[in-house]
Amino acid sequence: MRIQSRHYRTIWPNADGTVEAIDQTLLPHRFETRRLASLGDAVEAIRTMVVRGAPLIGVTGAYGLALAAAADPADAAIEAAHALLAAARPTAVNLRWALDRMRALLLAAPPSERRALAFGEAATIADEDALACEAIGDHGAALICAAAAEHPGRPVNILTHCNAGWLAAVDWGTALAPIYKAARDGVPLHVWVDETRPRNQGASLTAFELAGEGVPHSVIADNAGGHLMQHGLVDLIIVGSDRTTRRGDVCNKIGTYLKALAAHDNGVPFYVALPSSTIDWRMRDGVAEIPIEERDASEVTHISGRADDGSVRRVQLTPDGSPARNWAFDVTPARLVGALITERGVCAASEAGLKQLFPDLA
Repeated sequence: MRIQSRHYRTIWPNADGTVEAIDQTLLPHRFETRRLASLGDAVEAIRTMVVRGAPLIGVTGAYGLALAAAADPADAAIEAAHALLAAARPTAVNLRWALDRMRALLLAAPPSERRALAFGEAATIADEDALACEAIGDHGAALICAAAAEHPGRPVNILTHCNAGWLAAVDWGTALAPIYKAARDGVPLHVWVDETRPRNQGASLTAFELAGEGVPHSVIADNAGGHLMQHGLVDLIIVGSDRTTRRGDVCNKIGTYLKALAAHDNGVPFYVALPSSTIDWRMRDGVAEIPIEERDASEVTHISGRADDGSVRRVQLTPDGSPARNWAFDVTPARLVGALITERGVCAASEAGLKQLFPDLA
């Protein structure tokens, strides 16, 4: 995707054996990249959300294990690196999926071959993610085109939550990929961008992406979505997923469940876009089984932004002494999900629907 007319992926290997990633903590006001030279760098990048989004976290984990193998290819070192990276963020299943795939490959090879194998496999996982997200875009764009046919003469109004664009993946993204595909095909559309408190990934990252692509959009307060739906101003909703159970329950950024409830009440189609690496076939009941990350309370009590003088500042929102809690995700039950958009097509949010598309994985 494009930043100032130049194509970027979110992460890529350097010729010197390090890895480069876009530092998403600085967007939208500064664009910089972060060099990852060690296992510790990769763990920190994931934990502090220099990189974020389930697909990108998985790819970063793969490159982190490659950096670890380059430093020490022994079995014990691989196992230790796997454990450190897996603990960096617990909710998105892509991280463990990528790490398990890397570990199985490396432990089956002689230590002398592991460095080259690791970087090669990490690059393959990155390429597969980009291809999967582009395919999600193609399948999801068909749903947007159908909505356009139902509402001729005006743009299709799409609501999204958090950032599930190319910044959340290697390229294209999940929930935004259909929007990019439809827009490039000339479908008139407009995107309602939830600000997505407390880290404001919608207001900062999704708006940054859409502006770079020239896609019409409006940033709205998180609580405005229900009002827009009641007044017929939302034709469909597309969100991403950090973990989807085999029965179709979807774990995504906190606040997604509330949007799904409002969509159900107003008859607005609610779609979830995800690659197969986000499906956790071991889990059935998302509310009961998916671990929900609780992050530092300061993300709720403080906020960063650009002041009138151009400086980026962090300010406190809450009174001194007021405690805060900060759950990062919630779970939307499958009964509220209209369909899942995957790289193999669109299916019902159910075990039968997922098995139909992914019989080899189920």
